[in-house]
Amino acid sequence: MFNNQYGFVVLLTLSNVFMTFAWYAHLKNLSAKPWWIAVLASWAIALFEYALQVPANRIGYQHFNLGQLKIAQEVITLSVFVPFAVFYMGEPFKTDYIWAGICLLGAVYFMFRS
Repeated sequence: MFNNQYGFVVLLTLSNVFMTFAWYAHLKNLSAKPWWIAVLASWAIALFEYALQVPANRIGYQHFNLGQLKIAQEVITLSVFVPFAVFYMGEPFKTDYIWAGICLLGAVYFMFRS
């Protein structure tokens, strides 16, 4: 199912959901706890991220070069981060997210044009 040209995108998206929670959810959920508890919780979440990210990159590398994989990862990261920041963390939506997305579209164009 995921072992095709674009299946890696699904795995990277799921991977990014886990990583975004590992990196930032402790700011909301564990802010009153010692930092080492947040580290342990983040590591536990990150284990699932790596279980998805490693096969995703192996699949993607069969069809795309390393630069293309990295830019795809950055686009996916922003696509996951913005809803997380707005809906989960309660941050206001900023037009800077749109500008960052436009810049990433430029990066996509240059990495995938040849």
